Amino acid sequence: VYAGISLGVGAAQELAQTRPGARGALLYEACLPISGELAVGPWPAALPAQIHGMDADPFFALEGDLDAAREIVAASPELVELFTYPGDRHLFTDASLPSYDAEATALVVERSLDLLHRIG
Repeated sequence: VYAGISLGVGAAQELAQTRPGARGALLYEACLPISGELAVGPWPAALPAQIHGMDADPFFALEGDLDAAREIVAASPELVELFTYPGDRHLFTDASLPSYDAEATALVVERSLDLLHRIG
C-alpha cells in the first residue's frame, strides 16, 4: 500500500498506479488527475484507494486536486473512496502544526485503518 501526504502524494500515487503488486493507495490532501497533461495514467482496475482532504483547502480543493479525486472516483466507484472534511486547512493531520484538526484527523485514521483491514 502506497501512502502520501500533500507533496508526497505525487510519488505515492504514481507508484500505486504503475508498480505491479500495489495493493492500495492512501492519498492525503492532494491528488493527481488520471487524464490530461499531469496524468500518471488511468486508474488500475483492481486498486482500492482513499483520498482525504478538506473541502475548502486552498491547495486541495481550489487548485484541482479535488476535481482529480472526483475523476478517479467516477472511473472506479467500487474501489476508490473520497472523503472531504469541513474546513480550509492544509496539512490538517499534522499535530505539530497550527492547521491540525484533531476531530478530522481521527476520522482520517479510522477510515484509513478500515481500508487497510479490508485489503488485509
